Amino acid sequence: MSNKETIVMSVGGSLIVPDAIDTTFLINLKTFIESETANGRRFIIIAGGGKTARRYQDAAAGVSNLTSDDLDWMGIHATRLNGHLLRTIFRDIAHRVMITNPDEILDINLDEKVIIAAGYRPGCSTDLRAVQIATRVGAKKVINLSNTDYVYNDNPKTNPEAERIEAITWPEFRKLIPEEWGPGLSSPFDPVAAKEAERLDIEVAQINGERLEEVVKYLHDEPFIGTRIH
Repeated sequence: MSNKETIVMSVGGSLIVPDAIDTTFLINLKTFIESETANGRRFIIIAGGGKTARRYQDAAAGVSNLTSDDLDWMGIHATRLNGHLLRTIFRDIAHRVMITNPDEILDINLDEKVIIAAGYRPGCSTDLRAVQIATRVGAKKVINLSNTDYVYNDNPKTNPEAERIEAITWPEFRKLIPEEWGPGLSSPFDPVAAKEAERLDIEVAQINGERLEEVVKYLHDEPFIGTRIH
């Protein structure tokens, strides 16, 4: 990636609000983005919903019988709340309006250093929006910040024998995740987005948001702690 290339970065809600809002992470993210934009990089940051989304979904489902669209819309609004938090934090250097429709990226001046995006419509997670935005700006790589160091061949929280994966192809990756999207699904990259990324030949780097120095290594095509899905 060149210094002038637009960097598309998906920030998981599990980093923004793991339980309470993680101000330490937000401070580190702000410092990182300010440093990188000063070096000429431009960032499009897509906010995820994480635990905030799941709490609202679980609460509503405990009271009423809901459709998948109902649950998805709550997740979408959680991403927008997290997105507004990010846009406010970056107010000095960010485009003044958070985008939701991926097509809106085409109307934003290339001089904008930071653009914040969030969920748009039901049927997928913000992972797909990251892929769609990357396609619209001509980016062939997406950075997916999560709360784990790698993608694993099983859930490391429940299986201590789960093996880390440093590089994997899209066909192999898709065998590890569910085939269908569902509201509240927890997956390293959602199945709808994975299928689209494979079709469009977009590479995804899964990196722990607590290790932002690894993002710099990835941007310089150096070995990094994380998983490359290609």
